[in-house]
Amino acid sequence: MMNYTKYRPYPPMDMPDRTWPSNVITKAPIWCSVDLRDGNQSLEIPMSLEEKIEFFDFLVKTGFKEIEIGFPAASDTEFEFTRYLIENNKIPDDVTIQVLTQSRPHIIRRTFEALRGAKRAIVHLYNSTSTLQRDVVFNASMEEITEIAERGAMLFLEEAAKQPETEFVFQYSPESFTGTEMPFAVDICNAVIDIWQPTPDKKVIINLPSTVEMATANIYADQIEYCCRNLNRRDSLIISLHAHNDRGLAVAETELAIMAGAQRVEGTLFGNGERTGNTDIMNVAMNLFTQGIDPELDFSNIDEAVELYEKVTRMTVNARHPYAGRLVYTAFSGSHQDAIRKGMEKMKEHPDRWEVPYLHIDPMDVGRTYDPIVRINSQSGKGGVAFVLEQNFGLYLPKAFQQDFSIVITKLSDISHSDLEPQQIFDEFEKEYIDLIEPIKLLSYKEAATGDEDEVAVESRITYNGEEKTIVGKGNGILDAFCHSASRYTGKEFEIVNYSEHSMEYGTKSRAISYIQIRTSDGRDYFGAGTSSNISKSSLRAVVSAINKMLAE
Repeated sequence: MMNYTKYRPYPPMDMPDRTWPSNVITKAPIWCSVDLRDGNQSLEIPMSLEEKIEFFDFLVKTGFKEIEIGFPAASDTEFEFTRYLIENNKIPDDVTIQVLTQSRPHIIRRTFEALRGAKRAIVHLYNSTSTLQRDVVFNASMEEITEIAERGAMLFLEEAAKQPETEFVFQYSPESFTGTEMPFAVDICNAVIDIWQPTPDKKVIINLPSTVEMATANIYADQIEYCCRNLNRRDSLIISLHAHNDRGLAVAETELAIMAGAQRVEGTLFGNGERTGNTDIMNVAMNLFTQGIDPELDFSNIDEAVELYEKVTRMTVNARHPYAGRLVYTAFSGSHQDAIRKGMEKMKEHPDRWEVPYLHIDPMDVGRTYDPIVRINSQSGKGGVAFVLEQNFGLYLPKAFQQDFSIVITKLSDISHSDLEPQQIFDEFEKEYIDLIEPIKLLSYKEAATGDEDEVAVESRITYNGEEKTIVGKGNGILDAFCHSASRYTGKEFEIVNYSEHSMEYGTKSRAISYIQIRTSDGRDYFGAGTSSNISKSSLRAVVSAINKMLAE
């Protein structure tokens, strides 16, 4: 048995006057990608210089205006990458690079050295503040931890003054914020703020990270609201988030914390990062998109993002990723498929408003097509099969016809133990129903008047098991007359209970297609389809196909 008794519940915040639950997100936050630092340091094989350059270019193309490019003092590769971007003028004027440094003098100096010549840069200072880290790692008091932050903050001012050509933005993180007593978290941030003296025109970023996700997402939001209320110079601060995903709640934490007052989000594409990863920025941005909010990031070609990510990180995007997974816009279940089909049909009435059951966004908005929305296997139903034929081949089967064909497809999928491609489904429909000529084949027919204006006679030449015959019948129309003649000839009583037709545009078969449902005297139904450039011929061929199904049985 799992020993749950060694864990203690995380204490909630005592905030009966919290306001964030009633707030609504109305605009995108400031986005900062940390793929090239937090994401990169979590990889089994860190990115090469060339891969980091390629990833940086993609992030710029996607619309990120703040990009954390590394920890320049950590390695020569990190330092060289920073220098490469600056010296080769690879940073667009509207993009600000960000670098990270611990609050240690030699690391801070090396970091500022790496930024020499940059037009604008965010320098991110951090030191760990949590109760556990203070006791276990540093064996230090709150006062001693605060002194570490203050010394680093003062050195920031000194080093920045040596490079007046660069516009520096300072950022401070109490690392392991969620494991820190909130009054102390506020106190240490205020100590740094008092040194940096931000103004509304020259703001400081206070990053409050869920370095280790310890509790439910609402508690993180409470912590953010608490800090927003108690930090000094609030109008001169940008409150930033950096949530990890230890409990699988990073996206939820981020959204609730934005409601609680945060203005900025650090994260990575697809949530890459240490341990269980970071906030998936794509996920948060696309969630805003579904609420009619401009995410200010462009994921209109989501497969390009997947391809690049998998190439440079050597990891894979889960097939069930909410927006980028290869299966997230695909339904196998019959009831889901039927609802999607009906929703897509209804969309024709309001194309400016997306409302399709089981599809939270239009796949085309992220560069996908409608082809894989419905995939057919043994779990599928008539609606899914009908959708595939409609979307791919322009065939619109009547409801009862759909049910009959879905049974055929379910059996075929059961035998193959796989889902079926659209072409396989069409080929099976054609083989099973269209223009069947065994045992009866219609060679020709001619219509004649009977003297009764409500009645026609039809004389048809057919072959039956290869033997040519002429059959004659009367009825209130060509189809009725032919059915009477075929009924007498075969000795099988039946009548047409459903008929429909439409133009068919697929491949070389630019013609009409007719669908027929016949019912025998004992109540059994049979279906057939016929094609021709002539509506009467396609209808008669459909009747013959249905009769052949009946006779084959």
